[in-house]
Amino acid sequence: MEDLGKTMQQLMSQQHLNDNYRQLMAEVYDDPLVRQFYEAHQAELADDVLTRSAAKLYEFVSEREKLAKGGATFATGYEPQLVVSNHLIDVAYVPTAETQEKQAEQRLRQRVKSIAMPKSIREATLKAFDQDSDRAEALMAALDFIDAYEASPKRRHQALYLSGSFGVGKTYLLAAVANQLAADGFSTTLVHFPSFAVEMKNAIAQNGVAEKLDALKKAKVLMIDDIGADAMSAWVRDDVLGVILEYRMQEELPTFFSSNFSMAQLENEHLRISTRGDDEPLKAQRLMQRIRFLAREVTMVGVNRRPQ
Repeated sequence: MEDLGKTMQQLMSQQHLNDNYRQLMAEVYDDPLVRQFYEAHQAELADDVLTRSAAKLYEFVSEREKLAKGGATFATGYEPQLVVSNHLIDVAYVPTAETQEKQAEQRLRQRVKSIAMPKSIREATLKAFDQDSDRAEALMAALDFIDAYEASPKRRHQALYLSGSFGVGKTYLLAAVANQLAADGFSTTLVHFPSFAVEMKNAIAQNGVAEKLDALKKAKVLMIDDIGADAMSAWVRDDVLGVILEYRMQEELPTFFSSNFSMAQLENEHLRISTRGDDEPLKAQRLMQRIRFLAREVTMVGVNRRPQ
């Protein structure tokens, strides 16, 4: 195989080059990565490649030097890489390790869509979830769901209805499950239901109800947080929550819930009585049939872990 150093000495002695250019290009051609690339691809390259690709080789070496020194580069967040193009040497730019890490994190966050949820849910992890005896059942149930769903995401999987008092970690556990699913390549939507109900009412004037409703109806995995926290109008109960649950039951889409109410309390103390004071047990029963189809109840107990 032809030696790059000898080739360059011959090339530069044959041409009328000024001293500065000679010195500059000598450093370029002496770069270990340039030598390595040339030797590895010499059979694919044109005979006059070193002359015709000189500018690209200089670009490669100079951009790498800037990157090593932390200076501004041609493409921020990307590093140069030599490639063969049309029998010549060209430069392509690929993401740096740091950029790849940021892109991976961004893709991860995009898999967890949150609606009116606190920013803190982004950092929730199963590892950081307090594994005390009072909450062990909930954690094991969550892990079992993840294993079953990831093994066969197209099958029907009953999710969880996490009930318990304020601050025992219901929302955190939902978010931790969502983040674990995201890390494994699965998308999840979390929604704080009382806030979403307000958004839906505001969307009426903007003709945006159908779009917002579809986002929850068709989510791959849906987590409805804090259901029962606020008084629910008949419209929100029947035409929002009822429609979401009906669709998800028919399509057998995994749906989680968290609530300060047990399932029995949600039915009899919240869904049954409308904001107008009407007692509608049949409508409450209908909704609870769908909730029970979609999720099984797991009670979480313990002290309030939220900052006082």
